[in-house]
Amino acid sequence: MYNIQKGLMMKKLFTIIFLTIIITGQSIFASNLPVKNQDVSPEQLLSQNKEITKLVAEQLSKDLPQTIDKFTKFTKIIASDTTLMYTFEIDTGKKSDKEVINEDKSRMREAVAYGICRSSKRFMDAQITISYEYVSSKSKIKLFQFDIDKSDCLKIIK
Repeated sequence: MYNIQKGLMMKKLFTIIFLTIIITGQSIFASNLPVKNQDVSPEQLLSQNKEITKLVAEQLSKDLPQTIDKFTKFTKIIASDTTLMYTFEIDTGKKSDKEVINEDKSRMREAVAYGICRSSKRFMDAQITISYEYVSSKSKIKLFQFDIDKSDCLKIIK
């Protein structure tokens, strides 16, 4: 029983470390985001933000797939409009996909949202949404997806 608890604690720790790595990478790209300016039209801002998401996805894709920890692999990133969608494969061990969905979704959403909101403020301020999709490495079934935008961050970080 102790080894199982220790394994779960290690899995959580690796997940947190992984999120920190990903979010730090986002912060590097976010430093080049435009600052709102009265002279820039909403259409120009939208166009710039679309271009930024495209460039971020292209750059990060060069190093994929990446093993994050013994449970998680970062497999894909795509830009869709002003959304960056990250895809991760998770080795769920002996848990079924249904168990992971039922037991881990809310805990994971909270951790992902908090991490993104803390370190990707420039993305959020630029109205760029960050989406994390988690897929079972065994079944390739989508376990859950979290779309985080500025409104989510306003609720988390006050």
